[in-house]
Amino acid sequence: MSLDNRKVAVVGCGMVGMSYSYALLNQNACDELVLIDIDKKRASGEAMDLGHGLAFAGSHMRIYAGEYRDCKDADIVVICAGVAQKPGESRLDLLQRNTEVFRSVVIPVTDAGFNGIFLVATNPVDIMTRITHELSGFNPKHIIGSGTTLDTARLRYLLGDFFSVDPRNIHAYVIGEHGDSEFVPWSQALIATKPVLEYTTETNSFGIDDLENIAAEVRSAAQKIIEAKRATYYGIGMSLVRITRAIFGDENSILTVSSMLRGEFEQSGGVFVGVPTIVGRSGAQKVLPISMTRSELDKFAHSCDILRETYNGIRI
Repeated sequence: MSLDNRKVAVVGCGMVGMSYSYALLNQNACDELVLIDIDKKRASGEAMDLGHGLAFAGSHMRIYAGEYRDCKDADIVVICAGVAQKPGESRLDLLQRNTEVFRSVVIPVTDAGFNGIFLVATNPVDIMTRITHELSGFNPKHIIGSGTTLDTARLRYLLGDFFSVDPRNIHAYVIGEHGDSEFVPWSQALIATKPVLEYTTETNSFGIDDLENIAAEVRSAAQKIIEAKRATYYGIGMSLVRITRAIFGDENSILTVSSMLRGEFEQSGGVFVGVPTIVGRSGAQKVLPISMTRSELDKFAHSCDILRETYNGIRI
């Protein structure tokens, strides 16, 4: 990875891809941005529109529409492409169609000589991240899904609001599948260095039920947004930029990205799932082991089982 020219290729110029690109521009998070889409005219228009704002962004990015061959020297390829679910279509049928979309993306990108890091945003993100790994044959450390990064941000925001504490001083995670089986291991949640569960026992004003209500609000947040405006894209776009900055800055930041498990938390078998992971220039460098209770480990196992079952139903 070159530190002189941080190059990102975005595949899929829908709302997620463009929210990410817009956030990249405003945060000056890369030096070169190439937009790739099956609709080449749209990609060209999006590149022009972003480029016209460079004078106001304090950025010197080079922005243009390109082809898969332009991924050859990219540091990060971000996949936001995918198809929408049809009325009456099963989740598995949708996954099968998205698998074919990914085949049409991942193989040309790798054939172009790309040797960087894949960052996957397309839902269901844990499954699509594993499919990217299978199609590319890359080291799993170089395949990262957005995982539960946005869910974790939502959790910290809600906990901070509930406890009247700056969310940056909340240390808590949403882990597991980015979906209905995700959960919060409350045994590991902290306000600064004080365990949240300990905090709740010291006061009569709130308890575990309040915490579970917050966790439920995190799980339902995306659906509420979709009901209100049909899709979510700003939050995930900024989450992707956060991961991108951790990679380019070699930050060794701990983010709940979708990573492959190799025995951590009693799970293996190729499953990718949202877990606290040290993210730096070489990608998902290490899954951070955290101590969970037996009940929490069982919840996590259930989440991983769902992902395995779903993946096994797909024809790769």
